[in-house]
Amino acid sequence: MPTVGERIRDVREKRGMTQDKLAQAAGISKSFLSEVENDKSNLGAQILLRIANELGASMDYLLDGTLKSSEDKEPVMIPSTLSKYAEKMNLTYAETRELLDAHNSVIARRSSRSLKEFTVDDWRKLHSAIKKVFD
Repeated sequence: MPTVGERIRDVREKRGMTQDKLAQAAGISKSFLSEVENDKSNLGAQILLRIANELGASMDYLLDGTLKSSEDKEPVMIPSTLSKYAEKMNLTYAETRELLDAHNSVIARRSSRSLKEFTVDDWRKLHSAIKKVFD
């Protein structure tokens, strides 16, 4: 069974990307990417997500080779207040989705706050809290 590194290399090569180009786009060094592709280093979720976004591949596929059909996916509904916050902060689509996913998995399931729609300021506070943890 192919490893995560082997799947990354396979997708990268199929997309016609060099290690230099992918590493630069994902914000990592070429030597680290090479180590990952050759199964000499492991990578964290944030870096895997950046690589997946740059390759246009799902994390599911890179992690375990799972391909999901388009009918398995539900459309992503980004609340207008999050959209406004993301635009104000110049967040990428991937960063906006990460913030929405964090909200859905932490706030919406564990808080009475899920009963009201988040304001732009609520999104700012959540984003700030997440950045403190992961930066």
